[in-house]
Amino acid sequence: MPGKPSSFASLHDVELCSYAAAGEGRAFGELARRHGSAVRYLLRRMGAQAAEADDVAQDAFLTAFQRIAEFRGEGTFAAWVKRIAARQYLRRLQRDRRLTELSDDAAEDEDISAGDADHRIDLDEALKVLSKAERLCVSLCFGAGLSHSEAAEALNLPLGTVKSHVKRGLEKLRARLAPADGAVLEGRRGNG
Repeated sequence: MPGKPSSFASLHDVELCSYAAAGEGRAFGELARRHGSAVRYLLRRMGAQAAEADDVAQDAFLTAFQRIAEFRGEGTFAAWVKRIAARQYLRRLQRDRRLTELSDDAAEDEDISAGDADHRIDLDEALKVLSKAERLCVSLCFGAGLSHSEAAEALNLPLGTVKSHVKRGLEKLRARLAPADGAVLEGRRGNG
């Protein structure tokens, strides 16, 4: 590898990983700067409070730094560190024995009112209508990029259970985020 660049900001993530694997801490610092907020955002969507998301993200980046030589560039660095963070958060949940509630959450699901769309709803607000199990499964599969099988393994749940949580969660999100009264469809008809 040629000499150290004066600024790591212009380098691609794969190049930064190579420098970090060679012991250049500033290169890894740039990776953490670039992707830290995305990792914390994923953790918040999974249900972590702000301080807990910060702690888990910090632990995830520490783990990523220690294992940087294992990153092979087969996917993005962001996806790799998100997977590390998601798994660490799940381990934290298991340690706190909160994961045992997942089986019971399905029975307590609330109905969603599709008519309550007088104001804009963002994804974070929409995720609040999901049960804890649905939010975790949807966040792992779509936020952290895990397959259904990987999510089932991480959550220690049957594959079918994870698939049904994802399916129900996505249906609820679609209903919650759908335009009210078909206003968008009517607007399109008027333009045609």
